[in-house]
Amino acid sequence: MNKKILLALILVISFGLGGYFLMMPKKVDQLGPTFGAANAEIINEIDTSVIREMTLGINDAPIKVVEYASFTCPHCRSFHDNVFKKLKTNYIDTNKISFTYREIYFDRFGLWASIIARCGAQNKFFAISDLLYKKQSEWTKGSPADIADSLRRVGVVSGLAQDDVEACFKDGQKAQSLVAWSEKNSKKDEITSTPSFIINGKKYANLSYLEFKQILDSE
Repeated sequence: MNKKILLALILVISFGLGGYFLMMPKKVDQLGPTFGAANAEIINEIDTSVIREMTLGINDAPIKVVEYASFTCPHCRSFHDNVFKKLKTNYIDTNKISFTYREIYFDRFGLWASIIARCGAQNKFFAISDLLYKKQSEWTKGSPADIADSLRRVGVVSGLAQDDVEACFKDGQKAQSLVAWSEKNSKKDEITSTPSFIINGKKYANLSYLEFKQILDSE
């Protein structure tokens, strides 16, 4: 994540997401000065232990796959529309791989979508994520207030209570932890684009199903 985005996310979230919706700039060049090494200190001070890994498949699967993705990324939407479902049927549901989804925040709207996806019980995450990708071209349109309202509707349509959605949006500490968690993960695995994949410790860029199949079958 660009350091400007990171620090702006952390600073504004500390005032609560109501202010965050109104104040957080959309573009990197609107975010003001960078703060250099101070970002690392801020990140290290934030507790990320409350953030759960979102994983499908059995824990002792012989192949571990981690996807890094953003809910606002068109290539990620394409992957989930065209590749992920085949992976789930042929590899996850057959206990050949475990699949972990980790969010990357290139913009404020990706964070908001992540907050909605993680708002319900853990077993609802992938269903809500699927709906976010299906409706990506709809909820990413309009003003920040429009997008926030669209994401609220996605949450309610997914079965979340309206009060729970509002509570999740107001949980600035959780949002701050998500940003720090994402930054730590992306730095550790040197993620610069989405979707990216870590397959048994090796990093790959955007993959087609056939490319994925070749890699998995060779492990």
